[in-house]
Amino acid sequence: MQSRKKVMSLESMNPMVKETKLPIADHLAQRAEELQQDLKQGGKGRPYSEIMKCHTGDICSMGQKPNTFIQQVAAICAYPELLKSASMPEDVKQRAQGILQGVDGFSIGGYNLRYIDYSVPEKIAKFIERRDGGIPSNPRNIIGCHGVNLCIMNVMDLVTTKEPLKTGVLVPVPHCPVYTNALVLADAIKVPYQLDEGNDWALNLQELRQALQEGRKHCNPKILCIINPSNPTGQVQSRKCIEDVIRFAAEEGLLLFADEVLQDLVFGAGYNFHSFKKVLFEMGPKYSSTVQLISCFSFSQGFIGENGLSAGYIEYVNIDPLVMDCTVNKVTSGHPSVLGQIVVDILMTPPLPKDPSYHSFMEEQGMEPDVFFCYKLLEETGVFLAAGSTFGQDEGTYHFRLTLLPPKEKLKSVLQSIRDFQKKFFEEYS
Repeated sequence: MQSRKKVMSLESMNPMVKETKLPIADHLAQRAEELQQDLKQGGKGRPYSEIMKCHTGDICSMGQKPNTFIQQVAAICAYPELLKSASMPEDVKQRAQGILQGVDGFSIGGYNLRYIDYSVPEKIAKFIERRDGGIPSNPRNIIGCHGVNLCIMNVMDLVTTKEPLKTGVLVPVPHCPVYTNALVLADAIKVPYQLDEGNDWALNLQELRQALQEGRKHCNPKILCIINPSNPTGQVQSRKCIEDVIRFAAEEGLLLFADEVLQDLVFGAGYNFHSFKKVLFEMGPKYSSTVQLISCFSFSQGFIGENGLSAGYIEYVNIDPLVMDCTVNKVTSGHPSVLGQIVVDILMTPPLPKDPSYHSFMEEQGMEPDVFFCYKLLEETGVFLAAGSTFGQDEGTYHFRLTLLPPKEKLKSVLQSIRDFQKKFFEEYS
């Protein structure tokens, strides 16, 4: 029988998918897992007994106790018989009962499109209005989604066209790796603009203008991505900066994509989160009626940290209703998990001070130098950091990302390990 070529092979697969790259952090993660398995099997000869994951925002994997209220409501929704359990607080039962009455067949096992497409967006709209001081939010402009990563990919894909001059997207450096792969899959061009490390990673408008001018030499920039608060740097944009960015987008005819995933994690004295939508509308109709804005929020990355549930939303401002119809078809294809949207539902209307659950809810090789540093640190100390080149960084500079998620009793030793290793590393390689 004549031999046939395989349909699925590296040569035959979609070239856009082939161009995507496995994040550097994933290679480090593979090595970290190998070391962890070695330690579990009694591996010896290493000066540490466990791998401390200080590279990611996966809070629950580091031992943070899940939010009791969310877990209890979700558990009842998944198994309604728990409504009869005396171990469940009454306000938890009432919340779960209300959700179950709003889904088809009193069960989360169905698609429950009415709940996902109407009930949850209405609650999200009320949350946005509270957050933005009463500025109206239309539920029909809100779409629940699996998580922000998929949102980013879908939005980039929707705006990209097959014109001879490819679509360009202005993206901050450093940024999350998902942006790079989303643009590759959409066959769009990344137009990087560098954040000012010497000024606490602030956005520099002149740098933005220069990046746009450079980008227009080889592509057609259409989208300006802003990550606020910034990930991975943690920089919080000032209101003035947001106003300047909105004026810039209006002058240059750019669609604003505001990644506001970390909005509930602003704790620094003198820093406040300002949503792009709020500032846009407070600047008056000259901007609020013309500038197109897409903003997104994730409940996987916030203070709740339920990464495994992958739940979030996107809101559209000044987008044509006919475009919205196409957007809904694209973004909701496959539909988000009902359980994930239940978590969104819960967080939109958390327990009130008078509720029994209120207190518990509130309490609860060819390596870049930075990659080499992280590898050596992982091998010698068991501390797992993310290399700065995962996110992008200015040429000639090197960073690592550290998330302070280990329990307090372990964090001190983690920081001491990094300090001791860095001194030893510089003595050896400087």
